[in-house]
Amino acid sequence: MKFVTAKDKNGVFVGIVNEENNSVLPIRKAEERRSGELHFPVTMIECIALGDDFIKKVENLIEWVNNSEGGKELYVPLEKVELLAPIPRPAKNIFCVGKNYAEHAIEMGSKDDIPEHVMVFTKAPTTVIGHQQKVLNHLKVTKELDYEGELAVVIGKAGKAIKKEEALDYVFGYTIINDITARDLQSRHKQFFIGKSLDATCPMGPWIVHKSVIENPNQLNIQTKVNGEMRQNSNTKHFIFPVEEIISVLSAGMTLEPGDIIATGTPAGVGKGFKPPRFLNPGDVIEVSIEKIGTLTNQIADE
Repeated sequence: MKFVTAKDKNGVFVGIVNEENNSVLPIRKAEERRSGELHFPVTMIECIALGDDFIKKVENLIEWVNNSEGGKELYVPLEKVELLAPIPRPAKNIFCVGKNYAEHAIEMGSKDDIPEHVMVFTKAPTTVIGHQQKVLNHLKVTKELDYEGELAVVIGKAGKAIKKEEALDYVFGYTIINDITARDLQSRHKQFFIGKSLDATCPMGPWIVHKSVIENPNQLNIQTKVNGEMRQNSNTKHFIFPVEEIISVLSAGMTLEPGDIIATGTPAGVGKGFKPPRFLNPGDVIEVSIEKIGTLTNQIADE
């Protein structure tokens, strides 16, 4: 299942994508039609927090919609809605893993930069935007805006001191993040927070794919294109630290909660890694594609 946060003339809603007819089912509206009541929460984080019970209720609802008279009329064409980020306003900063592909660590420095331990920084919630929304160019504060296509993990239930062998049990699903970075600010301020947290520099989406669809998150093709040109082309099998280890390390002394987001690092091919560097410019279109998830597309704003 693919879960979206979308917006139409009636407001913002959580929905389920039906790829066969390129439409989305608003779950609260569908449940109201079925029972006359609103059993589902309003936000994606609240839905995720319901755990396995949420998935069972959604499956049951979809079955009713597809088999009831007039039920399929509840589906809305995707072209008639605006897809927001699946979690438009995360409750916390987004956890980001740095240098999780050896080739990326080398392109940013040398073999000496390959980390021995999971390297983590964060992006502010105000960075988050959705599929097809504009990335602010921030020309007044940076001349070195760069892209980083990444697999993102969405936590499904609270946990602390999570064992690696149990880590995937705490995952709700997976999405795509483009960790847009101001390289000059990143270098100037040493710690990454400012260079990683400019407004509207964390495209996310287009949806969250439930974990049942992805058996192994450490075996997914990942690509990034800029204006149609392939820049990054790798596979998550090249992670230095697999998803299970990242979750275990983060949770060792810190509680992970439903709706927490972990960006797992970017492969080689970022703009800064070219000689000379190839940073983003107003009007550039970036497409990040991950196997079994889809493609996240965004453009750098002209103004």
